[in-house]
Formats: sequence, C-alpha cells, structure tokens
Amino acid sequence: MSDFDILMIGNFAKDKLIVDGVEEVASGGGVYYGSVVVKRLGASVAVVTRLQLEDFGRLDELRQEGITIYATPSAGTSGIANYYQSTDMETRICKPIGFGGSYSAAEIPDVSARIIMLTPLFSGEIDLPFLQAMAIRAPLAIDIQGFVRVPVGDDLIFQPWEEMPEGLKHVTYLKLDKAEAEFLTGEKDIKKAAKLLHNFGPKEIVITQSKGVTVSANGEFWFAPFTPNSLAGRTGRGDTCFSTYITKRLTENPCISGQWAAVITSLKQEVPGPWRGSVQEVAEIVAQKYG
Repeated sequence: MSDFDILMIGNFAKDKLIVDGVEEVASGGGVYYGSVVVKRLGASVAVVTRLQLEDFGRLDELRQEGITIYATPSAGTSGIANYYQSTDMETRICKPIGFGGSYSAAEIPDVSARIIMLTPLFSGEIDLPFLQAMAIRAPLAIDIQGFVRVPVGDDLIFQPWEEMPEGLKHVTYLKLDKAEAEFLTGEKDIKKAAKLLHNFGPKEIVITQSKGVTVSANGEFWFAPFTPNSLAGRTGRGDTCFSTYITKRLTENPCISGQWAAVITSLKQEVPGPWRGSVQEVAEIVAQKYG
C-alpha cells in the first residue's frame, strides 16, 4: 500500500486576477486547484510546495480539505498576474510576479505514492535531474507549461524545453494545451501533435483547448467537450482537468477519465477557486451525457 494515491509537487501561488482593470489577489497554482479535486474525488493526496513564510496561512484552506501539506519556507511566493477582459475570459495575458524557488530531491519527504504529479507554474522550478529522481519513485505526470513557459523580464513566453527528449522519456502522463502542442511539434492538428509527442515516451497525453479535452492513449483518441455556462472561474482550468484525469485513472480507463475531466472542468469554470462539487453530481452528468 502506498502512503498516498497522489503526491503533487509544485509552488503554491499567490496570483493576481485582473478583470476589466479590477484586481483580486487569489491563491493559485496546480497544487492548489489540483489537490482539492483529487481529495474531493475520494483519493488521498499530499502536496509538497514552497512559499514565503508569511503566506503559509493560505495553506490552511487545503488542510481543511484533508490534504497533507509538506511546505518549505522560501524567500518568495510564486505568482502570476492574469489579465482578462470580461467580454473574452478565454483570452488572458500572464505576467510573473513572484518565484518560490526550485526543488531538490533531498527535500522531498520519504513517502510513497501511486502517481507523482509535477505542476510547476513556469520554468525554473523543476530541472531534469529532479524529474528523473521522481520518476524512479512512481509513475510521473507532468504539465508541460512549467517547462516551456519562461519568465523573461515582465513577461511569460514560450521557449523550447531543450531537455525535452530526455525528460519525456521518464513521463507516463503528459498534459499540455493546444498552443503548447503546436509550439513543441509544429503541428496544428492535435492528433498529429500527440503522435509525435508519444514518440518521446509518454504513454498517455491529455490536450486541452477551449472546446474541450482530447485524450490520446493506446493508439486511440477520445474527445470530451467543455460545456460551462460561464467562464467566471476560468483560471485553473488546465490544473483541474489534468488532476481529475489522473485521479480517475486510478480506477477507470482513459475514455471515462477524460469524460469526468471534461465535466468537472466545465463546472469549475463557472465558479472561481477549486472545484468543490460532489462526486454524485458529476456521476449523474456523465451518465446522462455519455451513457
């Protein structure tokens, strides 16, 4: 038996959400949005993170969900300023506003997990030796944005992940969005991009876009649409989708896991913050939509 179903590693974020010029400070990051989903779906989860000591109080929200936290004080707290226009919440401008530091294998607690998820906000958090060390401990799931989204001055821009051919050898589950897939492969077609990325090593690939989520596994593809009634909770969409998929994969096949990911992500996009709905509600929607 593993100590946890899922171990999530990544910097907690203190983000700024600016909609039509109105600013709000909000907790964020893959470990924030993702761990709540994992726990709400009934799996055990631990979070390894770094942030400034004065921001440790923000972790109480996760502890109240029953999530185990291993936090290391850092000189800063990671964060991104997300600029939106209410008329188009699909499009945003992202700017880095803080960095919680990088990880070393020595600071990761000696606990076992069925899957390890690496959810860095942007490059600099996790290097290749750390990724390789974590892959020895458990099957690895990563979000590519934390390797190709690079802080340059006041901006976050796509840059090639030069160690990608070696890094992806150690990855079982890979998540990226349509823009990242095209950037890395040169292919606009999601299926063609996924096939190229599989050649590097990942067995299962999850690709999100505004329309929904595409899953590629075992030579097959499945698509499930996002159907939110609003985009008020747009921030955290990708983290929610991938965490749902990985959690459901503990017990379900890729197709069903993708369906659950699409439904929960749709519900999440309607409400700011992590998804806090019920498993029963989602099960009923999945049954109604997919039979």
